[in-house]
Amino acid sequence: MAAIAAAVAAATSAFTSFHLTRATPHTRRHIRTFITSSLSSSSTKFNITFAPPKPKPKTKPEPAIPIINPNSDSDSDSVPNLDAELGDQLYIPWIVRDEKGNLTLQSTPPARLLHEMANASTSKKKKKGKEVASKAATVVPTPEPKHSKAARRFYNENFRDPPQRLSKVLAAAGVASRRSSEELIFQGRVTVNGSVCKTPQTKVDPARDVIYVNGNRLPKKLPTKVYLALNKPKGYICSSGEKETKSVMSLFDDFIKSWDKRHPGQPKPRLFTVGRLDVATTGLIIVTNDGEFTHQISHPSSNLSKEYIATIDGEVNKRHLIAISEGTVIDGVHCTPDNVELLPGQPDLSRPRLRIVVHEGRNHEVRELVKNAGLQLRALKRIRIGGFRLPADLALGKHVELNQANLKALGWKS
Repeated sequence: MAAIAAAVAAATSAFTSFHLTRATPHTRRHIRTFITSSLSSSSTKFNITFAPPKPKPKTKPEPAIPIINPNSDSDSDSVPNLDAELGDQLYIPWIVRDEKGNLTLQSTPPARLLHEMANASTSKKKKKGKEVASKAATVVPTPEPKHSKAARRFYNENFRDPPQRLSKVLAAAGVASRRSSEELIFQGRVTVNGSVCKTPQTKVDPARDVIYVNGNRLPKKLPTKVYLALNKPKGYICSSGEKETKSVMSLFDDFIKSWDKRHPGQPKPRLFTVGRLDVATTGLIIVTNDGEFTHQISHPSSNLSKEYIATIDGEVNKRHLIAISEGTVIDGVHCTPDNVELLPGQPDLSRPRLRIVVHEGRNHEVRELVKNAGLQLRALKRIRIGGFRLPADLALGKHVELNQANLKALGWKS
């Protein structure tokens, strides 16, 4: 056994201090022969350990089994324990080429390899850090939800205002009346999307089209629709074109001045009357900036009844009432009232009063009916249009805004 121990020690020293030249087949064969000849003389098992396993709780290490020579009588011939010399570490030989080109055997990896491994690990950490930082920095905004084509079509057909005639848009924006707007268009003072437009029937959309009038940009948003009921006094005309006579539009100066406070950011509306009343006639008249509403209410096809109170100079007999109810011819058309009634007298009113209801709305129709009956008209006042009646507490020259119920009573279907 002493020979076996000596062979093991010789092999260990050979691996630790062995110097090799260039690797040749003869060298490899010499090393293999040396190790085989040293270890093949006996079949004794060696205690070879590898990397230590993971520590387990409460486990006692097994004592190393020493190799004892049976022919020896003392303990001095015992072979030193390999585990005590090498410890628990597994040594891996590294064959490295030195500066002179010779191959050497060492127990540690080369410094160049360790340096490259350290740099590789550091660069990977830096790249990962940069990727995380870039992901955190570049935050992709979530796109706004896009509506489907069917949803856009439904909105355009039911909620969005369709394109309108250019003259109508100018009138609704308060530039001028519709006739005056047509004159501006014919004169070439209106441009649409950079081109001069001389056709009043051109369909435009203020929200999309760029419209200029006399070098001034037309606002994209049209004014809010306004519906007012005015108690017209005597001496005012229902037109804003003539300057020699007072117009009912002058009664809305305070309303227009306070428009910016009540509707900031919106252009001021251009108001006009729905129908007309004579200069001497007082009472209810509708004022608005909605052309479609005006056309529907004032058109004869609406068949809206209008109620008047006529104050007569002199006595009124039954024959006068019959004559008024039979009607008269106005502009070649025979007009008859819907109802004629003599109102009962009152202590504070000395003159008789007639209640006359008409629906055609011909020019001076009530005055012609009274004149044709042989009566002299003292005063005329309109108190009702359709289902809307003039408020009793509304003073002359004052107005009140109409709500949806009032508009419905007037026959407005929109």
